[in-house]
Amino acid sequence: MTSAVDEVKERLNIEDVIAQYVQLKRSGRNFKGLSPFSNEKTASFIVSPEKQIWHDFSSGRGGNMFSFVMEMEGLDFKGALELLARQAGVDLSKYQSSNSGNQAREKERLYELMELATKFYQTHLTRSKAAWDYVFTKRRFSKQTILDFQIGYAPNTGTALVDFLTKKGFSKKEMLAAGIATDRYSGLSDMFRGRIMIPLADSTGRIIGFTARQLEDDNSGPKYINTPQTILYDKGRHIFGLHLAKEAIRHNDYAVIVEGNLDVIASHQVGGKQVVATAGTALTEQQLKALSRLTGNIRLSFDLDNAGLKASERAIPIASRVGVSLYMITIPSGKDPDELIKQDPKSWIAAIEKPKYAVDWLIERYAQIIDITTGPGKRQFTDIIVDVVSKLSDQVEKEHYLGKLADLLGVTRSALNSKLTMQGDLAALRKPKQEFVRPDQQTVERIKLQDHFLSLTLARPELRKFLSTISSDMLVEEQADKVFLFLRENPTYTTDSTLDKGLQSVADYVKILILQYEELYAGLEPLELHYEASRLQSQLIQHYVKIQKQGLASRLHQVDEAKTSELLEEVRQLDKLLKTNKGAMHD
Repeated sequence: MTSAVDEVKERLNIEDVIAQYVQLKRSGRNFKGLSPFSNEKTASFIVSPEKQIWHDFSSGRGGNMFSFVMEMEGLDFKGALELLARQAGVDLSKYQSSNSGNQAREKERLYELMELATKFYQTHLTRSKAAWDYVFTKRRFSKQTILDFQIGYAPNTGTALVDFLTKKGFSKKEMLAAGIATDRYSGLSDMFRGRIMIPLADSTGRIIGFTARQLEDDNSGPKYINTPQTILYDKGRHIFGLHLAKEAIRHNDYAVIVEGNLDVIASHQVGGKQVVATAGTALTEQQLKALSRLTGNIRLSFDLDNAGLKASERAIPIASRVGVSLYMITIPSGKDPDELIKQDPKSWIAAIEKPKYAVDWLIERYAQIIDITTGPGKRQFTDIIVDVVSKLSDQVEKEHYLGKLADLLGVTRSALNSKLTMQGDLAALRKPKQEFVRPDQQTVERIKLQDHFLSLTLARPELRKFLSTISSDMLVEEQADKVFLFLRENPTYTTDSTLDKGLQSVADYVKILILQYEELYAGLEPLELHYEASRLQSQLIQHYVKIQKQGLASRLHQVDEAKTSELLEEVRQLDKLLKTNKGAMHD
């Protein structure tokens, strides 16, 4: 039976999907373009219509049309499938169970409702002089900015939107489910009245809710009202402005998170388009995971009050779990971004380009607040900072900050280690399951090495002798290990034959390896291929030894004499492996 994925693949060509993001030119059987993941000048991004896969030689990434859309749009697989299904005209509900199919249809109705509500609010913005003056004169938003963010106005008549949507065929149940209406004693009425309406969009640009702001700061009610939790809008997952910021985030390789939606709009207007917002300072793991699909560098611009400081504390271990680097932006004079942008846009752009690593920033901030020359001050300071350090995922980073704290406070490392152990034990009890971790640059280089080596040994059986000194733990990814083990067990297998069932689970990865061989090595002489396989084998071993030694060095600080001897013996074995490898290279 055909699956939803298969039907999407049948209806869409991978080159057409990718051409929406990358300018492609025909190159023999394939297409080439500049990498969307780096600022390269020579095209190294390859799309194979025949194999229905893509590969970027500059970053080592590759996959099918779904993985490409996941990379470019910052989506998970489900989101990418939904986006491509809409492009292909595939009804996903027919592939779902009855209940989930009904929910999918219900969500589509609510998306239609929210789109109409957005247009309704936009129309009324042009009809209200007070609302227009607020966004155009007070906020200084240009007409283009107002259009880009689809800003509108909710009339203060009580049932204007409800009446409009009723005429369009939407039911009371649907309006309540979308969070744009409320059921009062007098009947169904508008949730938002007399307020500036800022649509909340998902990462693909579909409207899922609204933020409504007062026209005047007169304390007559809450300044902001948000759509309540619905089947479309989840406060803990939503990132405001992401659909408009994705390209700038990828290009700059960092995202800036601010507290307010209006801060985002103001920043985009002056060129800071890599800026997004969360709902206040409650940064969640789901939000960081979504951003980590676009960049490994996150910069926070929170208020310098106590709430902003505590939010930064909470964000550091979350970022460490997700695998992104977290930095802090300090705004001159303690202004919020919107205020600074109105006063001096260049100062805002300069501020976001000079971040400070979050842990260092936090240490400096608390050192200014707490008197660390006293015993109670040192205890309070280490209670906070060591708690944060205990939740860091990287052992080397923990060691670095323990050394920095010891020097700063004039205390022994053993005292801090004792406190760290206690905090670490507490952190281990509440540590959530780790899911997605973005690879660092060192890992990216190892992946590229591993893939090039496997592409040679997959395509040329005579080169499989170089697999003998490689082990599974020298490889980075599970799919690479599967291919490696298969080739070890099937030394005569050729790619000219039908894909073996042992490789079916990594079929797309095998296609990428074959594509790499065709692009990089197909024209080389046998002697050149032999040398290249030997070189890649040697580099894989060298990288492995280097990483293992780094891990052993960090552990040596924390073990007794007996364990130290064991670790030093491991170091000697690694040196022996490296020496053997160098000897083989010279033979």
